[in-house]
Amino acid sequence: MFWPGMGDPAKRKRTLKFLVLTAGIGIAVALTNSLLVQKVVKADDPLYQCINDNEIHYKISATLEVTIDGKKQDIPANVGITKDCQRSLYTLSDDGVIHAEWTKKYTFEVGQFLWIWNFPLRDMDETKSRIYVNGVESPDFIHTVIEDGAHYKAEFVSKNTGAPTFTPPQN
Repeated sequence: MFWPGMGDPAKRKRTLKFLVLTAGIGIAVALTNSLLVQKVVKADDPLYQCINDNEIHYKISATLEVTIDGKKQDIPANVGITKDCQRSLYTLSDDGVIHAEWTKKYTFEVGQFLWIWNFPLRDMDETKSRIYVNGVESPDFIHTVIEDGAHYKAEFVSKNTGAPTFTPPQN
């Protein structure tokens, strides 16, 4: 079977040149997007930057309490902190206090902290889950803005609540 443009040797050469040129342009566009555009877009976003060497002008802290299916979950210490990078949202200890810092005022959200924490939000039923700010339910759910000194309580319901568990009986 002959592929279109591959039967005649002269057409074959032009077709292959066209395919190589098209692939080269595609690779150049992809590299430009990933190297240049993403760096420019993320340069001002504190969620992608380390605050190690920055001059910090905006600092807030708040407490967060997380429950899943009624069971309290501990927020681990050093969320957002590695040996090379300290993120703008982080914890220092496991007491539930979350800290947010950046070079200028920024509206940090509870969901952004959950993202940095690698919280399994996709495993939660968002229609049954709630976030409370100082005891009042927030209509913004994970987009609730973190305010200095506020207490947040996140009550998540997993998607598997009420599903039978298939664990062997314990003797």
